[in-house]
Amino acid sequence: MTTSVLVLVGSLRAASTNRSLAEGLVEHAPEGASLRVFEGLGELPFYSDDLEAAGAPASVQALRAAVSEADALLLVTPEYNGALPAVLANAIDWISRPFGNGAVKGVPSAVVGTALGQYGGVWAQEIARRALGIAGASVLDEVFLAVPGSVKRYAELHPREDRDVVEGAAKVIGALVAAHEGAVVPA
Repeated sequence: MTTSVLVLVGSLRAASTNRSLAEGLVEHAPEGASLRVFEGLGELPFYSDDLEAAGAPASVQALRAAVSEADALLLVTPEYNGALPAVLANAIDWISRPFGNGAVKGVPSAVVGTALGQYGGVWAQEIARRALGIAGASVLDEVFLAVPGSVKRYAELHPREDRDVVEGAAKVIGALVAAHEGAVVPA
């Protein structure tokens, strides 16, 4: 059985180190997992109860369908001003609705990322995990991957060639697979 993992990347920039990190995660997905990066977060309108009441736009419906069809969710986030990028916060808002029964309800979820600073974006990751939990996801708090110094570290190296990423990816994705299969997630 293969666990399908939907990946949401919190940077819209084509040359983003977090986009590269997501590519590395897809490439190094362990056996039993299939990762797909969702394209289109930049097309989502900002969440509004008025838009929701009028019927969710097609871009929102596509995101919700992708989350509903996936077995697990993986957020790949940079850290902007010590916080979560608006594009990911907005995506979480949309997949949490209707509140208490959104597309993300009960979905095993994890958060990883890379950032310029020495801590690798841990603040943004903490915010993302908290928001996902409130939205109803089954968040794996015990596994994460925070890669510091992204600009220098990946100036000439792609994350898929980074041993820390390869090892971290195996741990995080393996935990998502285990959570989906109902196994105990190792710490």
